[in-house]
Amino acid sequence: MSEVLAENPVLSYLRQDRLPHIWCPGCGIGTTVNCFARALKESGLDMNKVVVVSGIGCTGRVAGYMNLDSFHTTHGRPIPFATGLKLANPELKVVVYSGDGDLSAIGGNHFVHAARRNMDIMVVCVTNFTYGMTGGQVAPTTPIGATQTTMPYGNFENPFNLPFLADACGAVYVARWTVFHVRQLARAMKEGLAKKGFVFIEALAPCPTLYSRRNKLGDGVDQLKYYKEKSAIKNGADTKEAALSFQGDIIVGKFVDRERPTWLDAMNRHYSNVFQGKYRPYGQPYGVSNAKD
Repeated sequence: MSEVLAENPVLSYLRQDRLPHIWCPGCGIGTTVNCFARALKESGLDMNKVVVVSGIGCTGRVAGYMNLDSFHTTHGRPIPFATGLKLANPELKVVVYSGDGDLSAIGGNHFVHAARRNMDIMVVCVTNFTYGMTGGQVAPTTPIGATQTTMPYGNFENPFNLPFLADACGAVYVARWTVFHVRQLARAMKEGLAKKGFVFIEALAPCPTLYSRRNKLGDGVDQLKYYKEKSAIKNGADTKEAALSFQGDIIVGKFVDRERPTWLDAMNRHYSNVFQGKYRPYGQPYGVSNAKD
């Protein structure tokens, strides 16, 4: 009988010379990469026109492992780098892939304004509630009561509800899944790759080495069991209700899927009108009074 050799369907999307990766046993980041590679495979996109941009941190290493044009940027700055890439070459599909600390702390201002402007980029945020690469400090997503190196008696700061923040700022697609929900996460990434505008996908993932160990939550398998038992799929749920608590219930699903002009489309339309003489210097259409006239 001849030997049958099975090929891993995601290997061609990884820089195999960079393997093995640096992530700890039980870390969920690698699972999200598997989902992303499968989404790329099913997307039908030209991989020569897909770019991955990441910041600093454990999740920030994703850009270096993907067999795509990629940028590993400064801490908190992947979104402005991605914005520059998209505006310089609108044909690119630009994906920002980074962690909750990178994107919502030092990078929070960029996050807010990219969503407000509806920049045509997809943001994948792996949320593990901690700064895993630098010692387990408290993050903007750390639930109240969770212990961190900088909050040894428990966090008392109110955390961000990232899907609500993205929704409120104008994102056209907002979803949250855990690394237990691999098929749903891969599907969301595929939908995000096909969507025009600011796409935000949050992937909840365990950090066994720091967050779970410090909070006595067990290993990665224990956290997957928690995701399975405590998650409720509520597609279309009000993002205000998607806030997370320490080991509490988790609302997952596709929350937002709407249409509005991207920043580039809005700019092109506006200046087309300007050059056609439809607007006066103050941006008012002709026939509308202006106090400065």
